[in-house]
Amino acid sequence: MREPLIVKNSGYVELKLIRDNRDGNLVILEALRDVPFELKRLYYITNLENSVSIRGQHAHKQLEQVIFCIQGSFTLGLDDGQNHQKILMNKVNVGIKLGKMLWHTMEDFSNGCVLLVVASDYYSEEDYIRNYDDFIQLAHQ
Repeated sequence: MREPLIVKNSGYVELKLIRDNRDGNLVILEALRDVPFELKRLYYITNLENSVSIRGQHAHKQLEQVIFCIQGSFTLGLDDGQNHQKILMNKVNVGIKLGKMLWHTMEDFSNGCVLLVVASDYYSEEDYIRNYDDFIQLAHQ
């Protein structure tokens, strides 16, 4: 059973998982079906030092993303300016939607952890909010 999400602008995304016994598992992601937007960017994160790495630490003004843990596990921190929540990410076919104005962090990576993120738009530094105090001010407007 999944932990209910209490932060705004988030949600679970469950992908199709086909278990093929000894031949492995197939996970399928389709834009506009499994994720609620057209995919314009995909990136993945590897080679994390589990005891010291902290990723994210920002929010986006307009960008929407879905984050998956496709190998290992990590802790996803979510903050909408009022509610805070930590989610253990450890299922290859279950992601979390990171909507607009949602501060997020990733930490506590297992050895060999691999994160996959799909995004609704191309990279734009202007869309980032990298200062937490600025985020809180914008979130309360």
